[in-house]
Amino acid sequence: MTAHSGSKKAVYAALIGNLLIVVTKFIAAWLTGSSAMLSEGIHSLVDSGNEVLLLYGIRRASRPADYTHPLGHGREIYFWSFVVAVLIFALGAGVSLYEGVNHILRPEPIRNVTISYVVLGASALFEAASWLVALRIFRREKGRLGYFAAIRQSKDPTTFTVLFEDSAALLGLLIAALGITAAYVLNAPFFDGLASIGVGLVLAGTAVLLARESKGLLIGERALPDVEASITAAAAGDPDVQRVNGLVSVHTGPDQVVVGLSIEFQDTLTVTAVEACVERIEAQLRHSRPEVTTIFIKPQSAETWQARQEMLMRTAPADPDTK
Repeated sequence: MTAHSGSKKAVYAALIGNLLIVVTKFIAAWLTGSSAMLSEGIHSLVDSGNEVLLLYGIRRASRPADYTHPLGHGREIYFWSFVVAVLIFALGAGVSLYEGVNHILRPEPIRNVTISYVVLGASALFEAASWLVALRIFRREKGRLGYFAAIRQSKDPTTFTVLFEDSAALLGLLIAALGITAAYVLNAPFFDGLASIGVGLVLAGTAVLLARESKGLLIGERALPDVEASITAAAAGDPDVQRVNGLVSVHTGPDQVVVGLSIEFQDTLTVTAVEACVERIEAQLRHSRPEVTTIFIKPQSAETWQARQEMLMRTAPADPDTK
């Protein structure tokens, strides 16, 4: 299964779940007058739009390289993932916070609380089903890494975006249920507005996390250490290679990697022999690492490579957001 096929499955599951409940939440909010329920409806509506954007990004990112985009279009999925984070913050969190404050200032008693519980229960079932699909796909892709480390190192933002959205949705439903219950039992509509603010804060936190992860991918992150090690080993295995000095790699998509290799060839090789060696290395890498879409090989001595790396290390600024 490719990264995109697993991502699509998670996104489709989330989209179906959200479409099943978004209209119901809005109707329930209208019937009950609950600010928390209205915030949950807005939350599900924003999530539905986000899933559509992610599917659009996946389709755009799968286009092949062309004249104007010689390295492909893979980074489109990173761009749309960042847009999703912005929308969660601006629409989901912003509107929920506004509704919460407005409901506190202009309290309205909860009506038909039974409807609220039925809708919240059904929503929890749909969200949980979508969450389990996203979790199963993410666990398969993360391998032996821990969850936090896997999110930090993941090159496919769509899967953890859906996982974050569904986790925020389940937490939001719990907050909404607590707020509605407190408002009804204590006859204090204040708690309903407070729950709406809580949902908004959950969405804001989710948006910040997603934006941070998506930003690093959008700027450009190197391949994982095991991928770089296998690339180095494949190049070093050629008999005409004296030494692989190092490499530079960057993900241009979840399953698209551009690699630059610094190689010291055997001193006795002719230009024709070097060209033949480069072709063998490229063929070997494309066979063993299909995600390597573009390869640049530079003949270079170990001393020159080392001097270049030392210069980069001296001039590199401290970056607290480095992943």
